[in-house]
Parts: sequence; C-alpha cells; structure tokens
Amino acid sequence: MEVYNTLGYGFAEVVYKDAMEIEFVERNIQYAREHLHVIKYKGKVLQHKFFADYTLHQKVILEVKSGREGIADDTIAQTLNYLRASGIRLGLIINFGKKGLEYKRLVY
Repeated sequence: MEVYNTLGYGFAEVVYKDAMEIEFVERNIQYAREHLHVIKYKGKVLQHKFFADYTLHQKVILEVKSGREGIADDTIAQTLNYLRASGIRLGLIINFGKKGLEYKRLVY
C-alpha cells in the first residue's frame, strides 16, 4: 500500500519493483528479486527456468503488474504454475495499473 500511496498508478512495472525493494529493505522483509526457480518434468530438471518477480521469506511468490486491464486470467494461470513448479503454496499478484490498488491472493 505504501508504494501505491506514494507513487500512484500508471508507471511501468519496474518502477514499482524498485520501490517495493526499498520497502522490503526498510521493513527487514527477506526477499529475492527475479529469483530463479527450476521446473521439473517427470523428475528431471528442464533446461529452461522461470524467474518470479519476488520470492518473500522463501514462502510467497509475488508477481507485480501494471496493466490497465487489471489482473488477467493469464497472469493468474502463470502464477499458479509458478507455485506448482516451485513447491511454494502462497502467491500474491499486485497490479498498480488501475486507479485503486488491485491484488489477488492465490493458494496452491
């Protein structure tokens, strides 16, 4: 909320990610930005990996968006796939692209 209240809406995603990183540091929130996660298929690690925008406390995947259309079904599906592949159970999507902060909590 602090990032949205300070910056408002409509900036590019990277601006919000930079601001969120400052908040994480100031609040002593353990995070990894663009954290690399492997994907397994039938017990074998695939060549291609994925990068979650943030992984918080090694327990939450956070995806940051800045879309005027809101949180799209594709973003929800992507985040659920990230949760399944990583073994992390909790996901959060935050969208800064609309008037009024939009978020969705996902549990896998």
